[in-house]
Amino acid sequence: MFSPPHPTASLRRRSFVHAGVLAALSKILSPFCVSGASTVPAGGSRLGRARSVILIFNGGAPSHIDLWDPKPEATSETRGIFSAIRTDVDGLRVTELLPRMAKRMSKVALIRSVHHEHSSHNAGMHWANVGRPYRVDSTLINPARTDLPGVGSLVGWLAQRDGFTSGVPPYVITPFPTCDSKVYITPGQDGACLGPRFDPFVLDDDPNAVDFNVRDLALNASLTPERLHQRMALLSEFDHFTAPIYSPKSAEFGAFHQRAAALLQSGKAADAFDLSKEPASVRERYGRHSWGQSHLLARRLVEAGTRFVTTVNGPSIIWDTHKDNFNGLQNRLVPPMEQAFAALLDDLEERGLLESTLVVWMGEFGRTPKINVDAGRDHWPGCYSVLMAGGGVRGGTVLGASDSIGARPSERPVAPSDIHASMFAALGHDPGAITYETADGRPIRLTEGSVLRELF
Repeated sequence: MFSPPHPTASLRRRSFVHAGVLAALSKILSPFCVSGASTVPAGGSRLGRARSVILIFNGGAPSHIDLWDPKPEATSETRGIFSAIRTDVDGLRVTELLPRMAKRMSKVALIRSVHHEHSSHNAGMHWANVGRPYRVDSTLINPARTDLPGVGSLVGWLAQRDGFTSGVPPYVITPFPTCDSKVYITPGQDGACLGPRFDPFVLDDDPNAVDFNVRDLALNASLTPERLHQRMALLSEFDHFTAPIYSPKSAEFGAFHQRAAALLQSGKAADAFDLSKEPASVRERYGRHSWGQSHLLARRLVEAGTRFVTTVNGPSIIWDTHKDNFNGLQNRLVPPMEQAFAALLDDLEERGLLESTLVVWMGEFGRTPKINVDAGRDHWPGCYSVLMAGGGVRGGTVLGASDSIGARPSERPVAPSDIHASMFAALGHDPGAITYETADGRPIRLTEGSVLRELF
């Protein structure tokens, strides 16, 4: 599970990872209240095509004005230094920082009118990941089991409820969970009130490292499948003797053991995480950096059957460009992100996976229309951009618009909950008809949002 407040962030993250491993090894039907069926909402013939989701999350919040929503007619204090360039969609422009994506916007739906009300990183990231506001708009918060689960955990919960048996973790975060300033792990990324078995499997390592290896997903050389079977049988005998002291916790650990054995015996998870099996040319195509290899790993995971992968682009909140925004975007942040994003879209399409994989790109909010005295832009939840591709989404679509300076939605306002509702619908679930129970036993819908049917 996510750790409670602790003096060191490293221990906090380690506890997070250990719980994520247990979640990945679990195989048990949810004990929580479920109502409604996993059926595609009426209308929209392209809904329900997705099988998996890849969420590309840029913690710290990229500037929408300097990437996806340029304002060339605005004054210099708003428009910045980057020119607007044409794309392969008539009438659609992005900034010059995105030459690769300019050639691929026909594959992507661009939503320019997303907004919410939390301006601090952790609370804003909670809104982005959960689709609902956090109880306080603060950076100094840590996750708790009484919180609401994130969209990735809910997708994993739905998959396991429906009999997920892929042999890989249903929900994975690579390389590290989103956090503010490497201290506070953002709530909304784990199973929260659903329980630890719906937490993500967290990589907790750099997939671009020379010695990258995900441990404990394959049998030790000294342990044959036969010996593992014997040990599991012995464990079952012990469970028989302890049956009189049954508790929900004991049943949960039994499920963990069974899931662990299944993953170890199949070897499918270990194979999916093994990037050494990719040709050098493919790894170079994505980029030999943590971002590129995380995107490549995401493709391998959804190909193996994982239902939700979050790629976190960089440590902590590196897109938080209060100072030197333009140099940071141009020379450090955008090039590796765009390389990995473009490669992922192309690779999924070439492998016939784009139609069954919904790709979502977002941050927690946008940046201020006004450039500050440090040549930076500050936090701005009033309006920002989100991209969606694959999974039945109609490429080349532009939904919503911002005003002349990118400060507020001027057409078709969209809430984070609407993004979530569209994710669930793309996967074939009716977001308004399925409920789970909160920590106090209250039934709650998957999301309060509405499906963005214009995208499908």
